[in-house]
Amino acid sequence: MRIGDVAQRTGVSTRALRYYEEQGLLGSERTSTGQRTYTESAVERVELIQQFFTAGVPSRTILQLLPCVDSGHASPEVFEILEEERRRITDAMADLAAARDALDRMIDITRNPTPEHCPSLR
Repeated sequence: MRIGDVAQRTGVSTRALRYYEEQGLLGSERTSTGQRTYTESAVERVELIQQFFTAGVPSRTILQLLPCVDSGHASPEVFEILEEERRRITDAMADLAAARDALDRMIDITRNPTPEHCPSLR
């Protein structure tokens, strides 16, 4: 199957598929003219990669996890990797919540200026 076929079936751009291949996440064969060809299983692999990306898992971590997917066996290390990714996302969410709260305070100050916050009102 050609790269355009995989892209169409998965809804992923051909550029993304090339990136997946560069990162070692997806394999292909080459024709004598250098065109990429993929097996039928590439569709499922791309869908899995997309699920990882949707979950916020970066490509370098996905690369560590794929051997477990392929073997059907998850080691304790894999669970630690996934738990670390969850902690990273949780920390990022806390940082975003703090930024949102600070922005809410700035919006409130802008809507309701006081001499304390606005020198021109002093």
